[in-house]
Amino acid sequence: MTAIEHYLAPTTLAQALDCLQRNEVTVLAGGTDLMPQSASGKVKFKPTLMNIQRVPELKGIARDGDAIRIGALVTVTELMREPLIREHFPVLVEAGDHFASDQIRNAATIGGNIVNASPAGDTLVPLLVLDAEVELATKPNGTISTRRMRLADFFVGPGKTKRAPNELLTGVRIPVPPRGHRARFYKFGTRPALDISAISIGIAAVVKDGVLSNVRVAFGAVAPTPVRAPRTEAALEGKRLDRATTDAAAQVAHDEVKPIDDVRASAWYRRELIRNMTKRMLDDVAQA
Repeated sequence: MTAIEHYLAPTTLAQALDCLQRNEVTVLAGGTDLMPQSASGKVKFKPTLMNIQRVPELKGIARDGDAIRIGALVTVTELMREPLIREHFPVLVEAGDHFASDQIRNAATIGGNIVNASPAGDTLVPLLVLDAEVELATKPNGTISTRRMRLADFFVGPGKTKRAPNELLTGVRIPVPPRGHRARFYKFGTRPALDISAISIGIAAVVKDGVLSNVRVAFGAVAPTPVRAPRTEAALEGKRLDRATTDAAAQVAHDEVKPIDDVRASAWYRRELIRNMTKRMLDDVAQA
């Protein structure tokens, strides 16, 4: 393990960004991913460890025009309890209910789950079907600069994102969905709330007069990153959710994913899970 030479705990976003601009930094938020990964040797600490828990700009959930902004330091527990989330994005509450244990939810942050970039990250699939954007901030010339990026474009590979070393993920922005919007999340594991998922599925759409529009489908643990499923989305877009549509879309989902064999499941089993559970989730949406 690399020796930590400096420990910093900034109290403003500007201080945190100054630190990132000048140093090689490991960022600490909730620590629920960082600490076990460092203990196993998967992650090596950089010379400076920066604890961002005291930065107020990274906290809170609030309406922001036609969207809801979730600060990077919002914990999974806070996310599940927030009235704005429960009203507009109940699928995130559903996903949180399958996120580890109560103790982990109390510490794990939404920003940490995103930056960790696990292909099986529990909040990532529902965020993808909600068309979430990440907010990134930097301070290259003494002035804070921010940019937004679609979450679907943010992931590069397992544990890798498009965040630059001098950038900090400051929050997530999710557009408020229109009336008739429905979303579902499903996670399969030996102990779904405690284990890393073998597969996860997110489905969202606007349902009007039984017809689907603005369809979003995403899968976790079936590729190097959480992924949107454009072929499955196309099989559902503009369709009435009847048995023929459900069966056809489930088969497209089965054929679209390209999982691997690992200790949690074989590739064959993952594809079968994707087909069967996509069909079950669509049946649930049709009956809602």
